Amino acid sequence: MTTLMIDASRYATARELHTALRSMLGLPDYYGMNADALYDCLSERREPVNLWIASRGEGDTARSLDAVCAVIEDLGGTVKEI
Repeated sequence: MTTLMIDASRYATARELHTALRSMLGLPDYYGMNADALYDCLSERREPVNLWIASRGEGDTARSLDAVCAVIEDLGGTVKEI
């Protein structure tokens, strides 16, 4: 099982958040940098992802992280605020 820790306050934009997720999760170059693309990529994996959140960030980044959390939970992972 993969566990990620995210401090979204480090990212100024949703794109920066998705760039970090692509790197942390080893997503393919064609990853579309949005929640739908994340769902598609993660649904191909056998194990769920757990996400620990240190900070949700603000604005567009926070909204994007909310969508990421929904994807993680939809695919059987857990989201935890730390």
